[in-house]
Amino acid sequence: MKELLELLEKNYTQSPEQMSIMLNMPAEKITALIEKFEKEQIIVKYQTIIDWEKAGVDNVTAVIEVKITPQREVGFDAIAERIYRYPEVRSVYLMSGSYDLSVTVEGTNLREVADFVSTKLSTIDGVVSTTTNFMLKKYKYAGVIINDQQEEHRLVVSP
Repeated sequence: MKELLELLEKNYTQSPEQMSIMLNMPAEKITALIEKFEKEQIIVKYQTIIDWEKAGVDNVTAVIEVKITPQREVGFDAIAERIYRYPEVRSVYLMSGSYDLSVTVEGTNLREVADFVSTKLSTIDGVVSTTTNFMLKKYKYAGVIINDQQEEHRLVVSP
């Protein structure tokens, strides 16, 4: 039920009763479907998006391009698994193009991220090279516009 999943992805805090009105479906059926999706790991996790900057928490986020040598019989998976097990790592994606893995890392400062790259990531057997790109500003995350400044864009009328 794609419509229900899309609704949950946008706002999982809505009650089954609210969703039943939007989807024209009984609340009991919605509750049963949500439980089924959770059991089958279709719904993996519910997440809250926080603007940490507004909350006064300073974090540094980096996207690291990683070139690796695939391992026989397991390809990229074994190295990707080693990388995603580190607590600093927020996401790992297998990419097409000029590098193999895109790794997103968070730390409390630049030095912490740099230490992760130099002591943990680049020392893994099979990692050929890394390129670290630090995020300077977050505009949109998980489909949500961060710090949306909806200003009026009216033209100035002069006599």
